[in-house]
Amino acid sequence: MEGFPVSVKKVSFDIQGNKTSVVISTYDDCFLVIATQIGGMGTILHARKEEGLSIHPTYNVSVVFGKRDEPMLMASARELIEHISSSDSSKSLVLSLGLKEHSVETVRGIVSAVIENRVW
Repeated sequence: MEGFPVSVKKVSFDIQGNKTSVVISTYDDCFLVIATQIGGMGTILHARKEEGLSIHPTYNVSVVFGKRDEPMLMASARELIEHISSSDSSKSLVLSLGLKEHSVETVRGIVSAVIENRVW
């Protein structure tokens, strides 16, 4: 649809034998990344860069819905918002992770795929 304000990029790949689908969308005020191995949304996180007077940037990552005790999910959102911010974008990130396992390898694969296929 021409003129539609949301650009979307879709990719699928395998991570440790699990089919993984990723949808990356850009809106006026945020990026939405949905990564799933379970066919559903999973845990939803919100990440943003805090604006302030500090020389070093501060990032805020919070769980909107889902597992609140998974540090790997928080780390993935943090890494992606840092990458978005370093690309001179002030948009926030909404990240949905529906993963079969929350291993380091799985999260690294997701983050790498999102960065390789970024829309920012």
